[in-house]
Amino acid sequence: MSKNNPKPDAGDERDERDRPFFTAVLTPYRSLGPNGFLILMGCFGLVCFVSGLVFLRLGAWPVFGFFGLDVVLLWFAFRMNYRAARAFEEIVVSRSEIAIRKVGPGGHHQEYRFNPVWVRLKIERIEDEGVVRVSLTGRGETVDLGNFLNPDDRASFAGAITNALSVAKAGGI
Repeated sequence: MSKNNPKPDAGDERDERDRPFFTAVLTPYRSLGPNGFLILMGCFGLVCFVSGLVFLRLGAWPVFGFFGLDVVLLWFAFRMNYRAARAFEEIVVSRSEIAIRKVGPGGHHQEYRFNPVWVRLKIERIEDEGVVRVSLTGRGETVDLGNFLNPDDRASFAGAITNALSVAKAGGI
């Protein structure tokens, strides 16, 4: 037996099949960054404060408190929105497995695993809106992907996951 030409190990083939060739991390888009948020809150707070002072001078002092309440409610709404933006989905595709990990805003996560040969990809489109839903179904279980994405990003992801599944299925079992 020649040492220069070793026979490939069966474990090497298995490692090659388990190596991911497609990975996507989907995150919600938020158009207002931290600096924009501070500027918005500063401007809104200033307008509410000045308006409240006008009402306070007119003798309608309770209105001043309601303007303060407006600032607190807007701040709370943005904080909840930013908290929700911490959610993400991670999709990893190899020839032998599709692994999906959904992480919620509080860190709670769910994991799903499918065989790419037996999974079914469903893409729902509406003529005026584009892609409205992308889901994988296998073993009687359906997982929606990228519900928080805008239609253009969802369409782009649908094309990418379709290609990844085609490559995985071409690799066989």
